[in-house]
Amino acid sequence: MAGGSAAVPSTELLEWPKKDERRMLHAVYRVGDLDRTIKFYTECFGMKLLRQRDIPEEKYSNAFLGFGPEESHFVFELTYNYGVSSYDIGTGFGHFAIATPDIYKMVEDIRAKGGNVTREPGPVKGGSTVIALVKDPDGYTFELIQRASTPDPLCQVMLRVGDLDRSVKFYEKALGMKLVKKVDRPEYKYAMAMMGYAEEHEATVLELAYNYGVTEYTKGNAYAQIAIGTDDVYKSGEVVEHVIQELGGNVTRKPGPIPGINTKIVSFIDPDGWKTNYRWSDRQPLHSSYIHQLALEM
Repeated sequence: MAGGSAAVPSTELLEWPKKDERRMLHAVYRVGDLDRTIKFYTECFGMKLLRQRDIPEEKYSNAFLGFGPEESHFVFELTYNYGVSSYDIGTGFGHFAIATPDIYKMVEDIRAKGGNVTREPGPVKGGSTVIALVKDPDGYTFELIQRASTPDPLCQVMLRVGDLDRSVKFYEKALGMKLVKKVDRPEYKYAMAMMGYAEEHEATVLELAYNYGVTEYTKGNAYAQIAIGTDDVYKSGEVVEHVIQELGGNVTRKPGPIPGINTKIVSFIDPDGWKTNYRWSDRQPLHSSYIHQLALEM
């Protein structure tokens, strides 16, 4: 929580997020039928199944899907817990977004395969960007965005926050993200900010949405966290602890190594309770059983 006394950080430490080589790695969330979700994502969205693992002794399975290798693309880590067929998504999670050069064809393909189209393609309110909305079998919303080209079609994660200015400051200071775009629509009583490590047409970004007058949302138990790569989890963790003193949040796992594999992590929640973990590894994907453990630590 914010408050209390803390040592004044050095200028070098505060500059660390600007020097660090960071990238959004993956989003972790839970599904009720792993095979069903893999089929939907590969057939309707065109994703690739990158790897899959079943761990019966711990009663769960997981799978990684995306539009390219984990080393260069943002991907999904899906977790299926034995015997759990549904989860509460809550009111805070917004959507994932996929960019496509032909949104109309993609929507028709999804509809033909039995997908649930909840918004037909058309311009956004007060703008010209063409979007559509669909829901996957677990009820997660996907925003489809008409875009001529993009290095990674999996282009956005949208989360709702209770104080947009506070959240922008947190992600700038604690995570070293840039404010890519900010929009305020008083006529529709909402505002949003795009945060990331590059422009939104160049890399995956985090969309923070604020609805006028709404300061709290339910988190549910479906969506878990985002993982971000860092060159030094100890420096990154120290920066996070300092920012938490100012803006709120909590460190849920101190920086340190994962036993048995060459990976180090630090986990924390932002002032709204959204979880992130930094990780450093020897350029290998994070061991799937440990990602499952991190997700359970919410």
